[in-house]
Amino acid sequence: MFHRKSAENKFAAAFYLWTAEQARLPELFDTCGIPDTLDGRFDALALHAALAIDRLRREPDGGRLAQAFFDAMFRHLEVTLRELGAQDLGVGRRIKTMAEGLHGRALAYREALAGGPVPLSEVLRRNAYGGRSPDAAAVSRLEAHVSQYARRLADTPRNDLIK
Repeated sequence: MFHRKSAENKFAAAFYLWTAEQARLPELFDTCGIPDTLDGRFDALALHAALAIDRLRREPDGGRLAQAFFDAMFRHLEVTLRELGAQDLGVGRRIKTMAEGLHGRALAYREALAGGPVPLSEVLRRNAYGGRSPDAAAVSRLEAHVSQYARRLADTPRNDLIK
């Protein structure tokens, strides 16, 4: 049991690091118009993390993997906040706000990608731009990126996700 959990945590941490790299691709900021700010970078990370968590949930041990991914992500975010100078008392509050933001975005992205009533373009417009109003062309490019990324995750076997 302990060995399995350790392997899951190791995989989830590696997959989180890969996901974070994908969320920092220059095209997201240059071509898709996500603001290159602290809020914009979190929005890009939340978008990619939500898709990654949904992918992990499709595995037989998906609940545990998704939780391990979430834990790795928020350990990293906590360290980052501290490096940026956040005080101890403020870190917990910010982490809670970020977790709630990720949860809400994840639900909205999942529903839109499943063909829900709100189109993906509108969900992206509301959630991926740090509160700014992007132009339609940028949203369209981000929508294409997200659709392609989600398909790539869905088509990739688990063992190949972090290669």
